[in-house]
Amino acid sequence: MKLFSKLYNKVMKWSRHPHAERYLAGLSFAESSFFPIPPDVMLAPMALAKTDKAFRFALITTLFSVAGGILGYTIGMWFFDLIQPLIGSGGRWEQQYMVTQKWFSEWGFWAIFIAGFSPIPYKIFTITAGAIGMLFIPFVIASAIGRGARFFIVASLMKWGGKEMELKLKQYIDFIGWFVVFCGVIAYIIYKL
Repeated sequence: MKLFSKLYNKVMKWSRHPHAERYLAGLSFAESSFFPIPPDVMLAPMALAKTDKAFRFALITTLFSVAGGILGYTIGMWFFDLIQPLIGSGGRWEQQYMVTQKWFSEWGFWAIFIAGFSPIPYKIFTITAGAIGMLFIPFVIASAIGRGARFFIVASLMKWGGKEMELKLKQYIDFIGWFVVFCGVIAYIIYKL
C-alpha cells in the first residue's frame, strides 16, 4: 500500500508553496506553546526541497519557536491555573510535567537547552519555566541555543543530503513509513505490558 509515498509527494508539494515560510513560522510559534506537531515535519522537507534556503528556514523556525516559547512561558506564569487540569493529577501531560519539573530542579537553566532535543513536547518546558518563575532572559537565551541547535542540525542534514536524499526517500518512503508504524506498535505493546 503506497500511503506514505502519497503523503510524501503532498508534503514536498506543500514545502515548495509560495507561503510555506509563513506556515513554517506559524507552526513553529504554535508548537512551542500549545500545538502538538513539531515544526521539523515542515522544516525537513522545505530544507530538502530548497537546499539553498535550508539555513534561512532553520533561522525562521528558531526565531518563531522562541517567540512561541515566550507565549508558553507567559501561559505558565500568568494562566497556569487554567491549564492545570491538563497537567495536574491525572491530566494528559502529568507525567511529562513531573519529569520536566525534576529536570528544572536538577539542571535549572540547562533544562531548557536540553528540551530542544527531548522527546517531551517543548511546550511543557516553556509552560513549566513560567510556572516555576525561571528568570526570563536565561530562558530566552537557552531556548534560542537549544532550539536553534536542533533546527540547524535538521537543516544541515537536509542540505547535506540534497537531491540524492530526496530521490532515495521517495524510493523507500513506504518501507520507512510502515517500519516506523510497526516499531511504534511494538513499543506501545511493550509499554502496556
